[in-house]
Amino acid sequence: MSNSGASDGRTLAASGSLVIPGDKISSDTSGQLGHGVIKVNDELIATKLGYLVEKSGEVSILPVHTAYFPRPGDLVVGYIEGMRSNIWFIDLNAPFNAILPMSLAPMKIEYGGTRDAMDVGTTILCRVQEVDEAHSSVVTMKGMGLRKVNSGFVDTIPPHLVGTISSGSNAIIQQLKDASNCRIILGANGRIWVDGEPEGIRIVRDALAYARDNQHSTELAAGIASQLANGNGE
Repeated sequence: MSNSGASDGRTLAASGSLVIPGDKISSDTSGQLGHGVIKVNDELIATKLGYLVEKSGEVSILPVHTAYFPRPGDLVVGYIEGMRSNIWFIDLNAPFNAILPMSLAPMKIEYGGTRDAMDVGTTILCRVQEVDEAHSSVVTMKGMGLRKVNSGFVDTIPPHLVGTISSGSNAIIQQLKDASNCRIILGANGRIWVDGEPEGIRIVRDALAYARDNQHSTELAAGIASQLANGNGE
């Protein structure tokens, strides 16, 4: 690829450069297409605002910003924002709140007893059960490990980093567990529950802060590994 940065849709983009939708990335279409890249008339075109990444034969765009849109089966960390007599409204860090029907709660509840069971501000681990065409979603707390969260803390990363943190044979999430000896659950919505000793929690928080500050780096995993190896971010 050329080393001339993308600018107006006519030039080729260098790996690591910022591209906008419509920018021509390359005339070489032999590689695998990743997130934010399409093939048009034997050319690769960007469909997202973000940074071009070339890795292991795949060309993709690391977005500058993404919102979380629920998908059935997603494990998520939610906050209860309100309730009625038989449902809760759940903040999933998405454009729209989800609903949790009383019938999908983890305990037996009498009609009208939703507030007594789980009040506003309660943190929950839940799973997206269904999503309609308007992106409204229903979550469930019936399932192994789904529950109210009564300990630890919740941190966040941009949703587009979830795949980066969780994928690979030496995933960042596993490195964090090993280095901190904490229990960590990564939600698909970018919220992360962490529970353990104070020093272990500090290690995780520092690493997640590094991930947020360097979210557009193509060497994020290597940077976090180096930080953990050199004094755990101190």
